[in-house]
Amino acid sequence: MAHEKIGCAIFGAGWVADEHINAYLADPRAEVVAIGSRREASARAAAEKAGLTDVAIYTDIDALLADERVDALSITGPNHVHVEHGLKACAAGRHFIMEKPIAIDLTGLHQLRDAVAESGVRTVVSFCLRWNPSLMNTARLVREGAIGRIFYAEGDYWHGVSDWYTGWEWARTRASGGSSFLFGGCHAVDAIRWLTGSDIVQVAGAYAGGWDERYEYPATVVGTVKFASGAIGKLSSSVDCILPYQFNIDLMGDQGSIRDNRVYSKVLFPEQSGWAEIPAVLPDSGDVSHHPFRGEISHFLDCIESGEDSYVDVADAINTHEVCLAMDRSAAEGGAVIDLPLED
Repeated sequence: MAHEKIGCAIFGAGWVADEHINAYLADPRAEVVAIGSRREASARAAAEKAGLTDVAIYTDIDALLADERVDALSITGPNHVHVEHGLKACAAGRHFIMEKPIAIDLTGLHQLRDAVAESGVRTVVSFCLRWNPSLMNTARLVREGAIGRIFYAEGDYWHGVSDWYTGWEWARTRASGGSSFLFGGCHAVDAIRWLTGSDIVQVAGAYAGGWDERYEYPATVVGTVKFASGAIGKLSSSVDCILPYQFNIDLMGDQGSIRDNRVYSKVLFPEQSGWAEIPAVLPDSGDVSHHPFRGEISHFLDCIESGEDSYVDVADAINTHEVCLAMDRSAAEGGAVIDLPLED
């Protein structure tokens, strides 16, 4: 870097971009030098909201990436442009954090994977729930052996998304939103992979349903999975559910179990007769202002400073996205067994 602070930029001035900007502003290592959007008015509105009066405004990502002050980029546009913007960032040698999903088809997913590997840039995929306090507690309990060896795991992403969402018109389409799992359920896939410490090697018995016909894809999908560790499980995603936002985690081990923020452990509490509840902020809101972006952005900046790869980078996220694509494929084929990794 040619300057003291890490020059940070955002391209895609939608709902989530404000939280990326706020997180950069909260970290003394970062300086927001540019904000980009396909619409100039959106970029200027984001800058004004953050109180940034001298930030550069771009409507073209190539011009933004050519700005020598830019070291790192938040890619926060609609889902269907993520691969294109990621490939451009790789070509320009710019580190990037990318909102999920990083791709909505297998070809784009593998193109991005290969470009990142070749470029050597640091990447983070925005599975921000890895910094949720309750899930961090769960991860620590699992790593410390509180429930022993996990043999069964479930994850559910239930978030009723409708026309209140600012990105509704693109999110509900196959061309831009992708699918229920790609649009939102990938958070559950990532969380379960992280908490079990195991990739998923097979998807089977997936079925699709839902009631909201405004979606071009089935809004509710459920299927079973097999982990490389030998564990089995279930994953579901519903974006047309009628209920408050719900993110369910269930882990069964040979020494105990965890259900969200409740733990039952023979290791920790040998005489335990019921669930012990651990008070912590739960992943119980779909509002991006509730999400722990500061922890995520801090981690991204750590990786840039250290030159080390993130534990939630593009390479790590490939399995999560292939599981989502496999869920859709299994459902389309009447519950067919789909082995991973997927081939082009």
